[in-house]
Amino acid sequence: MDKITLGTRDVSIEFPGVKALSNVNFEVTTGEIKAVVGANGAGKSTLMKVLAGANPGYTGEIYMNNEVVNLQEPAAAKKLGIQIVYQEVDTALVPTLSVAENVMLNDSVMNSKGSAFVNWQKMNREAREVLDRLHIKVDVRKLVGDLTLAQKQMVLIARAIQSACNFLILDEPTAPLSDAETDELFKLVRHLQKTENIAIIFITHRINEVLKICENYTVMRNGMIVDNSPVTPDTTTKEIVEKMLGRTFEENFPKEQVQIGEKYFEVKNLRDSEGKVDDVSIYLKRGEIVGIAGLVGAGKSEFCKTLFGAYKKAGGTVTLNGRDLKIRNPSEALKNRLALVPEERRKEGALVNENVSFNLAVACIDKFCKLSIINSSKMNNDAKSIVADIGIKTPSIKQFVRNLSGGNQQKVVVGKWLAADCDVYIFDEPTKGVDVGAKQDIFRLIYDIAKRGKGVIYASCENSEILSITDRVYVMYDGKIMAELETAKTTEDEIMNYAVGGKAVLV
Repeated sequence: MDKITLGTRDVSIEFPGVKALSNVNFEVTTGEIKAVVGANGAGKSTLMKVLAGANPGYTGEIYMNNEVVNLQEPAAAKKLGIQIVYQEVDTALVPTLSVAENVMLNDSVMNSKGSAFVNWQKMNREAREVLDRLHIKVDVRKLVGDLTLAQKQMVLIARAIQSACNFLILDEPTAPLSDAETDELFKLVRHLQKTENIAIIFITHRINEVLKICENYTVMRNGMIVDNSPVTPDTTTKEIVEKMLGRTFEENFPKEQVQIGEKYFEVKNLRDSEGKVDDVSIYLKRGEIVGIAGLVGAGKSEFCKTLFGAYKKAGGTVTLNGRDLKIRNPSEALKNRLALVPEERRKEGALVNENVSFNLAVACIDKFCKLSIINSSKMNNDAKSIVADIGIKTPSIKQFVRNLSGGNQQKVVVGKWLAADCDVYIFDEPTKGVDVGAKQDIFRLIYDIAKRGKGVIYASCENSEILSITDRVYVMYDGKIMAELETAKTTEDEIMNYAVGGKAVLV
């Protein structure tokens, strides 16, 4: 098969207050699986959006087989066979349309001749052919809104392949997937490489996946490419991480010792109305960090949201300092001094179209108001203090949150709750899509919360994080607590055993 090369020469791009890319020279060839890695804000997504035609304000050149091409809009990139699957798959799909309609959407839009008639039989047949070619088993007549995240991602990849794809960019593709779903995705990626001669550009923070699936990797830092290397049997996670950070990095974050006080928060027999949380009981001591471990779909997020009133409670009790809490919605949770940092920060944790200052104030807006008028000066001064204290990297407190890197968006979400000074802090997958440097910063913030005598619930499917940061851990499976473990006395293997339904053991 003929090889096609896509690359950039001295590509730069600036946003207000930020030089996002600086003289970037990047190259990838069909039939290659290449990772692009770097800390949050390194420029990975910005570069990929330039290649996908979604960042038209670049300088420098983009070339294909040494011929300069102009990528000022996504349609131009798609015509050249460059497709991108973004991390937020729901934003790229139409949930009320079928799988077939979503797979064939590019063809319908770009080749429409104004006909009001659709040959449904032909559309379903062609969509099925694409899915069969990729060994994707999903009913083409099913509504996309009823699919799992993994299935939605497969539908997007099928759409890209249906559109004569030569270069497929996958942005954090495994972030929402279970281990089994990730394995299925990797099978598909290898199939595309070998049988379709497609180049796969793989953006990820999970460095172990680079070693597992990629042949080469590019490291970005501060808007520049600092390294291009092959993946060899001798390549290590530590080596790549140190290139990303530009400094040495201890792989296991050292556990800080925090004074643990009395039991003050307790959940007994909690159930939600959807049956995803089944008779869950936990307790929390002051200064304690308690983990909620489990695989994707175990009920961790549902438990967190039920506690916070975002999901309807069907039974059970929640007490704080011996007082029963009646929490029917997030507003009542906040009044009862509970905080939730949700898994989906852009959709649920932050107001991405508002600035940093307003986001940091939103959970305690009353303290900045007098007679319904916001004291902007006081709000901005508090925001500047929080930005400095927790290290939010932003050119200004007036910067829109949507323009910040993922790690800094997460710090804004955490900072909002620090300003509200709650008693119980619930973190749901707080390091999802966050690089190792920002992960260190988030761990420090959580330790600071614990040192203030607050209790922390830390829900994560990353067992290494659970072991690094928590004092005790509850393991969930199918909506139930399977085990309560003392972190210092358990192992990743033991947690995984209970996470797949092993026998319950209580300390």
